[in-house]
Amino acid sequence: MLVANKILEKNKMKIKNILFSISFLLLAFTRIIAQGNIEFDDKNFSDHKAFKEANRHYEAANAYFKLAAEYQNKQLKYFVGENHYLPNGSNELLGAGGDEFKMALDEYLIANAFNPSSSLCNYRMAVCYYNVPAQKLMGLNYMEKAVMLNANVDVMAQYYLGRLFHLHAQWDKAITAYRAYLTSLNGNPTDNREKIADMNRKIQECVTGKELQKNPQRVFIDNLGVTVNSSDPEYSPLITADESEMIFTSRRSTTTGGKMDGNQYFEDLYQTNYVNGKWTAPINMGKPINTEDHDATAGLSPDGQKLYIYRHINNGDLYECVLKGDKWSEPEHMNKNINSDGHESSVSLSFDGKKLFFVSNKEGGIGNRDIWYSQMDPKGKWGPATNIGAPINTIYGEEGVFIHPDGKTMYFSSQGHNTMGGYDIFKSEFKDGKWGEPENLGWPINGPDDDVFFVISANGKHGYYASTKVDGQGEKDIYKITFLGPEKNLALSTEDNLLAGLAQPVKNVEALKPVEIKTAQVTILKGTVTDKATKLPLGASIEIVDNSLSQVIATFTANSSSGKYLVSLPSGKNYGIAVKMDGYLFHSENFDIPIIATYQEVTKDVELEKIAVGATIVLRNVFFDYNKSTLKPESSAELDRLVKILVDNPSIRIELSGHTDSRGSDEGNQKLSEARAKSCVDYLVAHGIKLDRLEFKGYGETKPIATNDTEDGMAQNRRTEFKILSK
Repeated sequence: MLVANKILEKNKMKIKNILFSISFLLLAFTRIIAQGNIEFDDKNFSDHKAFKEANRHYEAANAYFKLAAEYQNKQLKYFVGENHYLPNGSNELLGAGGDEFKMALDEYLIANAFNPSSSLCNYRMAVCYYNVPAQKLMGLNYMEKAVMLNANVDVMAQYYLGRLFHLHAQWDKAITAYRAYLTSLNGNPTDNREKIADMNRKIQECVTGKELQKNPQRVFIDNLGVTVNSSDPEYSPLITADESEMIFTSRRSTTTGGKMDGNQYFEDLYQTNYVNGKWTAPINMGKPINTEDHDATAGLSPDGQKLYIYRHINNGDLYECVLKGDKWSEPEHMNKNINSDGHESSVSLSFDGKKLFFVSNKEGGIGNRDIWYSQMDPKGKWGPATNIGAPINTIYGEEGVFIHPDGKTMYFSSQGHNTMGGYDIFKSEFKDGKWGEPENLGWPINGPDDDVFFVISANGKHGYYASTKVDGQGEKDIYKITFLGPEKNLALSTEDNLLAGLAQPVKNVEALKPVEIKTAQVTILKGTVTDKATKLPLGASIEIVDNSLSQVIATFTANSSSGKYLVSLPSGKNYGIAVKMDGYLFHSENFDIPIIATYQEVTKDVELEKIAVGATIVLRNVFFDYNKSTLKPESSAELDRLVKILVDNPSIRIELSGHTDSRGSDEGNQKLSEARAKSCVDYLVAHGIKLDRLEFKGYGETKPIATNDTEDGMAQNRRTEFKILSK
C-alpha cells in the first residue's frame, strides 16, 4: 500500500509538470499570435514617419468603410456593427455602397502594404472586395489571414469566411465556418431565428454543391472572347432560335448619352450576329431602343422580330418593340396585366407567340419574385396574369424565365429548390397538363454564385449566360455552354471549331458522364420570301395551321427588308404552312412531324407569284384517303384560302387539277385524279364560288414534278394544283 501511494504521488507530480508545460506552451502560443496581430498603433512601429503616412490612408479607408456600411444599413434588413447581413440566399445587395467600398479598398491596400499583419485591416479589405462585384472573389486570402491573426476580429468574420469559401466552391471549409457562425447565433435563438434558418440553408447549399460537383455535366463552358466581351460588364444575352443573332446588355463607354452611374456607364442594348462561324463586333442598337437612361434586355421572340426591353420606370417595367424592315418600332409600354407597381424583369414568348411568361414581384405571389404568364386575347392584347405556381415558384426568388421553342421546356433561375448557392439554373417539362419538378442543370453549368438569364438554342446544343469568372474580360462576361451529350469521339467532331478559348484538346472525355439533356424535339423552318419575277424581298405573312384541328395556331411576318422568316414547329403535329401576301398567290407547305422527331432545321426559300394568267400553285394541304376522292376535314383551311383569293379577285377563272404517282394503272390514276379535282371544285361551289369560274381536270401520272423512284418523290407527285386561266 505504501509503495502504491508513493507511485501515485510520483505520477501526480509528473501529471502536474506536464500540465504546467502545456499551460506554458499555450501561453507562449497566445503571445506569438498576439505579437503576430499588429494593429495600427504608433507604439507598434519604430518608423513613426512611415507609420503616420500609412495610418493616414488607414483612417481614410475606415471613413469610407463606415460610409459604405451606413449606406447599406438603409437598404438591408439586418445590420451588425459596420457589417451587413441579409437572409434568403444571395439577396445581399452587392454593389450597395460599392463606390465607397472601392474607395476604402484603395486606401486599405496602401495601408496594408505598410502593415500586412493587422487583423482588422485584413478583415475590412476582405469585406470591401466582397462588396465590389468585379473583385468579389479576391477577399478570401485576406479574410483567412484576419481570422488567423485574431479569431475574434469581428462578430461577422466567420459568416464572411463561410461566404467566401462558399463562393470558391470550397464546400467543407464553408460548412465549418458557417457552423462556427451558427454557434454564435444559437446563443440567442429567438432574436436570431431568421439568421439561423439562413445559415442552415447555406450549409445545405454546400452539401448540394458537393453532391452535384461529384457528377459534373459533360460540357464546355467558353468565354465568347474579346470580340463580344469587354472590360465592362456584359450580361443577359438573348438569341434567336437558330442562334444567328444575339442581343445583350452592356455598360460600356459607347452607351447612349455617355452617362455614368457611379463608376459604371449606364446600361444599353447591343447586337451581334453569327457570321461564318464567328460573332461579329457588337453594335449599340441606338435609338429608339436605347435612351440616355438605363435600358436592358428582357426577352426576344424566337424569330428575332419582337424585342422586350426593361427600363427602370415605376420600379421597373417592360416594353415591347417590333422589327419593321431594318428598324425597330418605338418601344411600347406593356399593359397593366403585365406591368404593375412592382418590379418586372424578364420575358419569354411561347413558340406560337400567344402566351407570354414573365417575372414579377407583384402582389399575390408565392415568393419574393415569381414567374407569371398571360394569354393573348382575340384582340391581340395580353390578358390577366396568372401565377405559374408550384412546383416552379418557391418562397425564394425566381428569375430569367426562358421557354424553349419546343413548346414544352422551361428554363429559369431560382434561389429555391436544390440550389448550390444564389440563383441556379433549372429546367422543367410540361407534361400531362402540368409543369414537372424542376431539375438543376448541375455543375459546372451552375456554381455557388448567381447563375441567371440563361438561354438555349433551339437544337439544345448551346446555351448562353453571363458569369463572373477569373478568366473573364471584365466584371461579367457572356459565356457559351456546349452540351456534349452522349458523343464520345470528340477528336472527329467539327463542333470543336465553334468553341472559343480552348488552348489544348480535351482528353479522355469518354470517361465522363453524359449530360442528361434530351435532344430538342422541334423543327426550325426558315428562309426568305421573295417576288418570283423581281427577286425582291417580301414582308409576307406566314400562317401555321394545325391540320388535325383545321385551325390557325400562329401567324408570323417575314421581314420586309430582307424577306427572312423563322418559325418553330414543336414535334407531334401535322402542320400546314401558308405564305400569303396581298396581290400574290399563296404558297403552301406541309410538315407532318411525329412526336418522336428530334431537332431538324429546314431552309425553305419561297417565291410568291403575283396573281396573273398562267400562275400555278400546289395545294400541299389538301388531303384524301388512300385511293379515294373524299376530302379529309383537315383540307378545309387550305381550300378556304383559295376561296378568299377567288372572293378578293372576282373576275379570275381557275383550273383545279389532280395528279397521282406512277403506281396503279393509267386509267385508274386518271379517274382518281379527276375525281379528286372535282371534289375540290364541289367544296368551292359549296362555299359560294360560282361554277362558271371553275374547271377541273385529272392528269393522272402524266405530269410528275419529282421522281417516282422514291417515297418522297411519289409523295410530291400526288398533289392538287390550281392554275389561273383568265382575269
